[in-house]
Amino acid sequence: MAVAMPPARAGSSGWAWRPVARDALLARAFHSCTELRGRFYLVGGLLVGGAREPSSDTVVFDPAGGQAVPLGAGGSPQRSHHDAAPVGGRWLCVVGGWDGSRRLATVTALDTERGVWEAWTATPGDCPPAGLSSHTCTRLSDGELRVAGREGGIRTQRRYGSIYTLRLDPRARTYCYKEEGCHTASRSGHCAALLQTPGPHPGHQLLLFGGCNSGEPEIAGRWSHGKIKSLLSPQGGTTCYPSFDGTACKACEQWTGVPEGTPWTTASLVFCGGALCCAVWWRNSKQS
Repeated sequence: MAVAMPPARAGSSGWAWRPVARDALLARAFHSCTELRGRFYLVGGLLVGGAREPSSDTVVFDPAGGQAVPLGAGGSPQRSHHDAAPVGGRWLCVVGGWDGSRRLATVTALDTERGVWEAWTATPGDCPPAGLSSHTCTRLSDGELRVAGREGGIRTQRRYGSIYTLRLDPRARTYCYKEEGCHTASRSGHCAALLQTPGPHPGHQLLLFGGCNSGEPEIAGRWSHGKIKSLLSPQGGTTCYPSFDGTACKACEQWTGVPEGTPWTTASLVFCGGALCCAVWWRNSKQS
């Protein structure tokens, strides 16, 4: 694991990376890494170069203690090229991906309170993609995700990509896909970011970056002011994605030497090889 350190002197530029921890359990590719209750859950992926069979293990990383441990719960899905999202502060929902033989659009959830994996069921009105891989799932609320990216099977589109809204019901353990009327460029292996739009009537928009021939970001959804509330920071103005609770934020502050209690804006984490790279930005409390 490594963290980005701020410039040593005021006015100087650049960031330096400092190793914090390293563990072979973190070494993987095409996996998902999701923060939930201050811990990071790594699901599946390819564990060695050239591997075609995805892993079925789940690793939990505790940033406060700097330790990675295998999750003992059975039934962890065999997946790579999937995505995952936290739901209700309790469930880790794994969406789609490659299981070693085909692309899926199913939802499998880890109940972190009981330590049990569950295969959720599609509702009768479900209109799923043919299969998903290297896609993105962006959390809009506790029960709604926006899914964008490549579909598999005979419905693969070479000129455009479909966008889906995925509604989740943790109590019923069900899910339902709805295809949106808009499309994007055909892309996979991209990134998605939900950002606030400035102006007199602020709202949110979902931007897709990379994954196709275009060098420009593409809008995959717009929402008016007040439609998306769960992603607002405690300061009331900054969109945080993924969301971090106080435990994770405090741990990041300690790693990077941020003064305790300093207002922060957002944090970004990415896994590279066997290391977790964490960059934290904060704003000077004396500035407006």
